[in-house]
Amino acid sequence: MMDFEARKVIEALRSGVSSRTAGQYFSSARPEITKRISDRLSDIRGAGGRSDGMVISGKYGEGKTHLLNTVFNMAQSENMAVSFISLSKETPFDKLHLVYKKLLNNTYLPRRLQPGFLDELSDITPNHPLASEMLAYTAKHLETDKLFFLFRSYLHTEDPDEKYLLLADLEGDFVGNADLKKIYRRIFGEKAAYNVNFTKTRHMNDYFAMLSHLFLQMGYNGWVILFDETELIGRLSRTARLKAYKNMASFLFPSEYSRLRATYSIFAITASYAEDVIDAKHEFENLKESALDEKDCEAAEKTLQAICQAKQLQPLTKEEIAGVLEKLKDFYRRAYGWDFDIDMAQVAKITDERGYLLRTKIRSAVECLDQLYQYNQSGDIRIGELGDVSYEEDAPDLRFEE
Repeated sequence: MMDFEARKVIEALRSGVSSRTAGQYFSSARPEITKRISDRLSDIRGAGGRSDGMVISGKYGEGKTHLLNTVFNMAQSENMAVSFISLSKETPFDKLHLVYKKLLNNTYLPRRLQPGFLDELSDITPNHPLASEMLAYTAKHLETDKLFFLFRSYLHTEDPDEKYLLLADLEGDFVGNADLKKIYRRIFGEKAAYNVNFTKTRHMNDYFAMLSHLFLQMGYNGWVILFDETELIGRLSRTARLKAYKNMASFLFPSEYSRLRATYSIFAITASYAEDVIDAKHEFENLKESALDEKDCEAAEKTLQAICQAKQLQPLTKEEIAGVLEKLKDFYRRAYGWDFDIDMAQVAKITDERGYLLRTKIRSAVECLDQLYQYNQSGDIRIGELGDVSYEEDAPDLRFEE
């Protein structure tokens, strides 16, 4: 009988596209780095946990995205909220307000199959403990107090259009300062006097900090943010790249450059970035000539150093690859209800001839098993060699004897 969960894993591995399902079951490789990440997740758990971040680097196809998917499952099992996004032209890291909106759409609460969480705010009343806590936090612990006026207005308005507009702000469709002040005056009959005038290009760290606090108040043990395809920062203009490095520092070094609480951030980047971008485009020299102020310049420089010093994912050892292939064999057996006995060392030999990348090896192994399943033969491997197989029908001879 076919196991459809196993089939889902095999289909993901066959496609070469990393998935959280595969990451859940193929997490035993690279035990050193997964142990390090697991220890950090334990350190940041709860309101007293210190936020942290790291950069991982690796060659194309060596398992960076797979590792992020593994961390996704690790964090969920620790009762943490998880956000997972890939940087792109639509999500450039020099513009955190665009990153924030994409991140909101890709945030998963534990035991939730679909992203999203702001629906849990819809029934909160002004007297709810969560409401009181968020008002106290946004009034005193952020760079601006815009979110205090927004939360207070959201909690007290009876107008469904206003409620929708204010909730949309928390989702990244930001309400203008003038509109928010107008709503606040209508509800409370008093002026909303900001301590600092909010701008989305300068104060987005307030929104990320607010989310990290909100997750703790909702009863979760922290927040894990996973950024893939970080190397796309290298395609930005020089000024945009430097600003992106400065923004990265608020996640990598939150105790110095942001107010994130119990948050762990990981950036996955190609191993050649230091050579192809930082060295080739003279990023350290560019910082000295940039218009960034001293603190922002320091933050960007620390990010560049973190990228250069990032621990690179090494190719799996033969023993680790053998372990992956044995697990793959078990999933294939379950996925197709196929009872077979194949020496996976023979499959490993075929994968070695197809390429050195981990992704290529896994896809080659699946292809090999596909061919054996359909044709009883793949390369030098034949099912018939593993036992006597007869294709003669088991029926009596009906010919008449003379």
